[in-house]
Amino acid sequence: MNQLSDRINNLSTSATLAMAAKARELRQQGKDIIGLSLGEPDFNTPDFVKDAAIQAIHDNYNAYSPVDGYQELKEAIIHKFKRDNNLDYKLSQIVVSTGAKQSLANVAQVMLNPGDEVILPCPYWVSYADMVQLADGVPVEVQTSIDNDFKMTPAELEAAITPKTKMLWYSSPCNPSGSVYSKEELRGLADVLQKYPNIIVVSDEIYEHINFVGDHASMAQFPDMYSRTVTVNGVSKAFAMTGWRIGYIGAPEWIAKACNKMQGQVTSGANCIAQRAVITALNEPPSRIQYMVDEFKNRRKLILDLINDIPGFKSNEPEGAFYVFPDISYYFGKTLKGKLIENASDFALFLLEEALVATVTGEAFGNKNCIRISYAASQEEIAEAMKRIKAAVS
Repeated sequence: MNQLSDRINNLSTSATLAMAAKARELRQQGKDIIGLSLGEPDFNTPDFVKDAAIQAIHDNYNAYSPVDGYQELKEAIIHKFKRDNNLDYKLSQIVVSTGAKQSLANVAQVMLNPGDEVILPCPYWVSYADMVQLADGVPVEVQTSIDNDFKMTPAELEAAITPKTKMLWYSSPCNPSGSVYSKEELRGLADVLQKYPNIIVVSDEIYEHINFVGDHASMAQFPDMYSRTVTVNGVSKAFAMTGWRIGYIGAPEWIAKACNKMQGQVTSGANCIAQRAVITALNEPPSRIQYMVDEFKNRRKLILDLINDIPGFKSNEPEGAFYVFPDISYYFGKTLKGKLIENASDFALFLLEEALVATVTGEAFGNKNCIRISYAASQEEIAEAMKRIKAAVS
């Protein structure tokens, strides 16, 4: 007898984590799986960050931390926002959480009432829609096209707005497409939003530093959008600190206060040692992690060269993050090695079973024609994975 809540029964499992678990299972059976499903840098956390964590342990940081983060960390975040984004925040506008994932979940919980609509340009990060639904909101998907680098236009935004629209959530650089909104493109969206002053924007900038085209643009940089934008960031991707679980927001004070209240009842403050390490990470200049960005750029070139050589794959050139999001709809309706491919999920499963390469279906990101391939792996693994995929579909 299933006595679980409707809430959990209706919640879908994270597709990226499910694929990673399936890959682990096959590895335990002795299969040589190449994992390109997780958005996890394969670098080690930089030594200067690890040293700060070790020092924090010796300094006996072991007590509960303030719910919204140590003051010194919030000051480092304020410094980072000013240095990298030219954004001015006060201590009362910063909330530190257990990863940017919790930051996003907090915002959904404190902002949404039943029936409130949240516009999600597709493709969007896998958990957005479920976070919105968990908070009784309604995700409104706006389909974009590979020909426009998967970016939503002002006209597409305007067409999606209804009297029930409460929020717009987007990421730039985008997970899963790697698309980066320029300052001019964000201004175009902001101009539409000027007609609808009650819509709050969540700008997810977790991949900010993994950007191959130059300047990063934030929605909050526009004075007429600052007081209605929540800027979300963290250290998982740029500093290779996924397991350290530190994310944060810069937000209007009333939203930050609400997130602090929410967090106080759910997790309280984030890990004390990780917080102390992040103070050091954020106070260092981004040039300290440029070596990782340079390597991701090399891998991007490698994977695009190899993908463009696979029949039926259509890919654009992503400008940031570490994913490619090829359209593989060419294979729909075809039979590969005795398996009928009806959708992107079938294709991702086929690649796992036949090529022994783990990817993620685009359906999880709101796009049914694509798959997400992470190139946060070594060049050798990328080359071998593309060779296997090409052989499997030939």
